[in-house]
Amino acid sequence: MLFPVGDEPNPSDHLPAATIAIIALNVAVFVLIALPLSMRPPDPSDPALAAYLRALMPLVPPGTSVQELLEQMSAYDLVLFRWGFRASDPSLVTLVSGMFLHAGFMHLAGNMLYLWVYGNNVEHRLGVVPFVFWYLATGVAATLFQTMFNIGSPIPLVGASGAISGVLGFYLVWFPRNTVRLFVFLFPFYVGTVHVSATLVLVLYLILDNILPFVMTQGASGVAHGAHIGGFVAGMVVAWLMRSARR
Repeated sequence: MLFPVGDEPNPSDHLPAATIAIIALNVAVFVLIALPLSMRPPDPSDPALAAYLRALMPLVPPGTSVQELLEQMSAYDLVLFRWGFRASDPSLVTLVSGMFLHAGFMHLAGNMLYLWVYGNNVEHRLGVVPFVFWYLATGVAATLFQTMFNIGSPIPLVGASGAISGVLGFYLVWFPRNTVRLFVFLFPFYVGTVHVSATLVLVLYLILDNILPFVMTQGASGVAHGAHIGGFVAGMVVAWLMRSARR
């Protein structure tokens, strides 16, 4: 197991206000909405419940009853269904709202860690307002790219990973000579941190963590690898165009 815990060099005089605000908003949504609603059963009178059950029934093992599904559901599942982006019922609102919803604590924690590590330098180069704009724009691009391979799917796309992959794409183009501190847990052989080229880390993230699984599963994995790829490429393209325009 390995994951990033920092990068170098870092603008020590820069407070990444936008990065902090985005992390705070995601955490607030999880703490104030996801946690309490995850412990409540769905409201039988909620009109979204019937639609959600209709969407799920074709996807569950044959013979699964509606009662069995209800026993495994929470009120938060209906929030994800209503505010996550669904290819079968697309809307401009859910293109954005879905970026701030997470399926669980590990989903949130992993995304926020990546944003914290890589967002600082990108925000410093872009500025606060442009950073927020391109964070959202690459997030939208990520969702739309994933949707191309799941046309008509009723399953909501949620999470910040597409937008964060956009930040990673910016980072790769603008800071290829930086190094990333990776925490490595290979007990009992090695537990500690190592410094690795940011280019190597991000290229491996794109290819091994996303492109290969995406190709092998033909875009049908439970993880939105297509969104990660779409966001990453969008970030790279915008960063390259901006760099070229400044020359």
